Amino acid sequence: MIVLSLQGGMAVGKTTAARYLARHAPDLHVCLEDNRAVIGQVQRLGLDKTRCDDYIRIQRLWLQHEVDRWQQAQPWPCTVMDFGAEEIEFYTLHYPRTIGQDWDVEGPLARELAAVRRCMPRRILFLDAPDPVLRRRKEGDAARDRGFFEHYLQELLPLKRAWFAQKDNVDVLQTANMTPEQVGAAALEWAVRWSR
Repeated sequence: MIVLSLQGGMAVGKTTAARYLARHAPDLHVCLEDNRAVIGQVQRLGLDKTRCDDYIRIQRLWLQHEVDRWQQAQPWPCTVMDFGAEEIEFYTLHYPRTIGQDWDVEGPLARELAAVRRCMPRRILFLDAPDPVLRRRKEGDAARDRGFFEHYLQELLPLKRAWFAQKDNVDVLQTANMTPEQVGAAALEWAVRWSR
C-alpha cells in the first residue's frame, strides 16, 4: 500500500488538486481532509489550544484522527491524502512556538507521535506560492472560513516551508502562475509517477 500526500499552506490549491485527482484518476483513492469530528469534540470539551494541558489533549485527538485516516486507507493500493500524517506531526511540534510557548509536547505525546510517524507518506507534493498570492486567493474564496489564515501565513508557514525543505521525500510545485486545472494536472502527473 502506497500513501502520497498533498501539502502546503492555506489557499495554495491542495483541495483543488485533490478534487482533480478524485475526478481524473479512478485508480487512486483520494482522502480529503475532514476535520469536523475532531473540531466538534474539541468544542464540546471546551478545550483551549493556548493552554498547555488542553493543547496536549487536543493534539492527542488530532494524532489519533490521523492514524485512523491512515488505517482507513489500507484497502487501496494507493491513497493520496489532502494533508497526511506529516501535517499533524509538524503542527503538533511547532504550533506552541508560534504563540510564544516552549511546551514539552514530545514527552507527553511520545506514544501518539510514534504511532503517527508510522503513517508517513512515501512521497509529499508541497504546493507553494508567494504570500501575496496566497492572501489574494484567500480573499477570493468566500466559501471557506480561514480565520486562522494570518497567524498561519505569518507564523506557521515559514516554519513549515523550512521543515519540509529539509526532507528528502518532498517535491515542490510552485502554483502562483498556474490555473486550478494546471495545478490538478501537475498533481496527477506527480501522483501517477509515485504510485507505481
